Amino acid sequence: MAAFPFEIKATEGKARTGVLKTPRGDIRTPAFMPVGTAATVKAMTVDQVKDTGADIILGNTYHLMLRPSAERVARLGGLHKFMRWDKPILTDSGGFQVMSLSGISKLTEEAVTFSSHVDGSKHVLTPERSIEIQADLLGSDIVMQLDECVAWPAEEARARKGMELSARWAQRSKDAFGARDSQVLFGIQQGSTFENLRRESSDRLREIGFDGYAIGGLAVGEGHEAMCEVLDYAPGLLPEDRPRYLMGVGKPIDLVEAVARGVDMFDCVLPTRSGRHGQAWTWDGPINLKNAKYAEDESPLDSTSDCPASRDYSKAYLRHLFKAEEILGQVLLSWHNIAFFQALTAAMRAAIAEGRFEQFRRDFRARHLSAG
Repeated sequence: MAAFPFEIKATEGKARTGVLKTPRGDIRTPAFMPVGTAATVKAMTVDQVKDTGADIILGNTYHLMLRPSAERVARLGGLHKFMRWDKPILTDSGGFQVMSLSGISKLTEEAVTFSSHVDGSKHVLTPERSIEIQADLLGSDIVMQLDECVAWPAEEARARKGMELSARWAQRSKDAFGARDSQVLFGIQQGSTFENLRRESSDRLREIGFDGYAIGGLAVGEGHEAMCEVLDYAPGLLPEDRPRYLMGVGKPIDLVEAVARGVDMFDCVLPTRSGRHGQAWTWDGPINLKNAKYAEDESPLDSTSDCPASRDYSKAYLRHLFKAEEILGQVLLSWHNIAFFQALTAAMRAAIAEGRFEQFRRDFRARHLSAG
């Protein structure tokens, strides 16, 4: 019996909507988790994030273990208290950032040894240490196993090596995590774009037994179509009665197509990263507010939105803020984008519950493609 009950409320095809119940609150699925890299969703207060409808955020083990350090966060009462967020937090294992940011010095069966991108100091991350940081020091609600995310494109032999190491680390992560009442552990399916490897990975994870399952190794450059080809089969290899989390995804169209294939949870830096660079996501696709055509556009980004950033400021004003390099522009667009992503997942939940998701998907795709 998993520590967090997961109740599927309705399905349409492979798409499903439900609730993951945690001691810190319910997570409505499909769920989009804003990324709080360094104990903050960039440019936003926790109250703004809550007001967009977010039920859960993500924290980054790699960044927090380096600065301010996981031990310091623990001394200050844990990550929830430290950043003043009282809803659920999922933490990643640190593995992805170690592979992508730090210039690995050594990857072995035992651990990954790396140099900090902050000050060059040497660190060792084992599956056991990752669990200690996430569960015991940061105090996250949903803990991820340490895995190896193989770069794309990958030969099958290389993808197999990474998948098998991730499976062995999954067992070590589970052993280190043990049994807990108020925290859960997710395993991570790997295998690049090879169905046989993802099937084997899933079988090994099922045998170990996790509270939820993630699909890793996508959104690493393979593109939307290749990602969808993997998602045609990958979610179905995982247990139906537990949450399925697609890591690091993605654009709105990616979310819609992944939900259609049975995915429940997502995270991505895209909304706030786009917002800091003048890009707003809308129901008709992304728009670049730095473009001259918005210089005297008095319309807001979304007059029907509950979000003040979307509803109360003209495109002309937002463009002015970016041209004048005013920080408020980054704040307002980040806020708008997070609100849009939450509105999108809310719309998908409603569409599945009401049996009209396939029509929603077709309409959304048509609007997205017409926007170019």
